[in-house]
Amino acid sequence: MSYSLQLYTLRNAIAEDLPGTIKRVAEIGYTQVEPYNFVALASELGAALKENGLTAPSGHAPLLSQDQNEIFAAAKELGITTVIDPYLPAEHWQDTETIQATAARLNAAAKKGAEYGIRVGYHNHAWELSSSVEGTTALEYFESLLDPELVLEVDTYWAAVGGQDPVELLARLGDRVKFIHIKDGPVTGDTKAQQPAGLGIVPVLDVIAAAKSLEVGVVEFDDYSGDIFEGITESLNYLNNAKKDAQA
Repeated sequence: MSYSLQLYTLRNAIAEDLPGTIKRVAEIGYTQVEPYNFVALASELGAALKENGLTAPSGHAPLLSQDQNEIFAAAKELGITTVIDPYLPAEHWQDTETIQATAARLNAAAKKGAEYGIRVGYHNHAWELSSSVEGTTALEYFESLLDPELVLEVDTYWAAVGGQDPVELLARLGDRVKFIHIKDGPVTGDTKAQQPAGLGIVPVLDVIAAAKSLEVGVVEFDDYSGDIFEGITESLNYLNNAKKDAQA
């Protein structure tokens, strides 16, 4: 298991200076990133990653609303091997028929991705967990409809905001979870209140341990009231120190 950084965290800095931002990410100690909106940024982002020795094992792209061939081609160019659909709004998670339709569309996207050698996944927010269908959470019902090759990236913070214990949720979802988003804070919808890992009420290390098939833990802030570069540094230091302590 390795650590990565969701670049959405640094969207404002990237808009001002993409090459300089990627350079700072590498200097902080990250070796992997998770790009978003990468079709539009592919050539500039690809050059910056190469120059700074960074890789992008996963990336976010709206597979269910944009050109999939274009997405998968850009992913291949960037070395992204798992493309994750990052967002479907709350109305998609209220009834079985809509969830079934979404699962069918993602299963179809995964077949297209396989032609490029790329795996497909989905990333949750709070509403997939706060909504219940068929006696379970909407996310777990959705997971039961996915083809075996699809993966989940569980945003453990939004799962908690949605009313679920992320440790228990990860245990129930099992091997389907290959990526998680690691964030901390008071577990509310106030994104500016999010904090570096280890400073909030999320049991971050227990969450990581609960994801038994985890490939990458992705640090993310949806927003932050402090200096965002300090925030991502504190999170990485906390995670690296915990890993050292576990190996000692």
